[in-house]
Amino acid sequence: MKQLFIILAFTSFSKISFPQDINKIINTAEVERIEKKLSADDMEGRKPFTPSIDRAADFIASEFAKSGLQKFPGLDGYKQPFQMIKSKFVTASGTINGKPVETSNIIAITTDSVLRISDKSGFEKIVLDSSKNLVQEASKLFQASKKCVVFVNTFHLKDFNKLKWFKRESFNNQAPVVFVLTNETAGSYNFEINHEIHYSSLANVIGIIPGKSKKEEYVIFSGHYDHLGIGKPNAAGDSIYNGANDDAAGTTAVIMLANYFGQLKNNERTLLFVAFTAEELGGFGSQYFSRQIEADKTVAMFNIEMIGTESNWGKNSAYITGFEKSDFGKILQANLGGSNFKFEPDPYPKENLFYRSDNATLAALGVPAHTISTSKMDNEKNYHTQSDEIGTLDMSNMAEIIKAIAISSRTIIAGRETPSRVAKLQ
Repeated sequence: MKQLFIILAFTSFSKISFPQDINKIINTAEVERIEKKLSADDMEGRKPFTPSIDRAADFIASEFAKSGLQKFPGLDGYKQPFQMIKSKFVTASGTINGKPVETSNIIAITTDSVLRISDKSGFEKIVLDSSKNLVQEASKLFQASKKCVVFVNTFHLKDFNKLKWFKRESFNNQAPVVFVLTNETAGSYNFEINHEIHYSSLANVIGIIPGKSKKEEYVIFSGHYDHLGIGKPNAAGDSIYNGANDDAAGTTAVIMLANYFGQLKNNERTLLFVAFTAEELGGFGSQYFSRQIEADKTVAMFNIEMIGTESNWGKNSAYITGFEKSDFGKILQANLGGSNFKFEPDPYPKENLFYRSDNATLAALGVPAHTISTSKMDNEKNYHTQSDEIGTLDMSNMAEIIKAIAISSRTIIAGRETPSRVAKLQ
């Protein structure tokens, strides 16, 4: 009889006892209230560098204030502002061994308005012959952020212009990388490349609940609040990319978790609630944030991305990216023991999702930073379309997912369990 009572007591979250009734704080009505605001037409798709993303940030900040969250150290409010630098190519000229180089054969990734370099400028000299993959090698050099001039064999003529598509935005001064298409064996060289440089402002939104006995250890709950904005009308005449699932859904979860834990007030570790900007542009918000926090003190990151539709396994389930990279997922599974909710390993390993969301930067630094999602990456028909609207979401199931995240995190925020670290990227 006692065993039967235990089984019945754990058949749903509504029957699990917590200091605060979770169902009164995390429920379908509250999901709908927040989702409706973030994905409304008047938010105009929350595109970075537009007034709409500022309105979304103001709304998130107001919700953090209502939950009584504290400010991130060094900030006057909940917004964490930073500047983006965007460069637009104007012209280029140069010589190799005294011979002129065509403008079209020079591509520079730089945040300098005027870049003048020569063989005496201290740039590392690199030669890419026909044995190399141009785009892959260029990506490595760009990420390394060191000054270099790259002489690219004309074997790569077909792919050379692809280098123009490398991100021309940065939130700091990018170490210049200059690519020159040539078969000339460079002895002496001189190049001058001109860009128009524009500065724009963006902001993450951050709130904190300080910990008690382990105040210097951080647990992060995050999602990105930007989306694609307004585009060409579709067949139905709709031009707004509302981004209800991507990722107003994750942002809704972050807001609701902040309110829940703000009322609970029992966290031993410090909790950070972060709505990232510019994920759709390349994760610039999370990259900037990751430079403002000590990775070694961050014990876990719950990044929440697209939880508005049913997962591959149906309701009451979600998957965790990079499940095998730490025991984060196993801890969450154990904390849900006895419930009808399941966290599963990522069923789309070929998509490399672990390094495709805002968890990636901290994960690369060794943090057990994982993304929780339900998105069916092989069949998510509304992904990055104007049809990603609130009417396509299962908000009751969303509420259950958010409850599951809250409940499954309890031993981590209480300081009783610490997920193993992820292997750092070299």
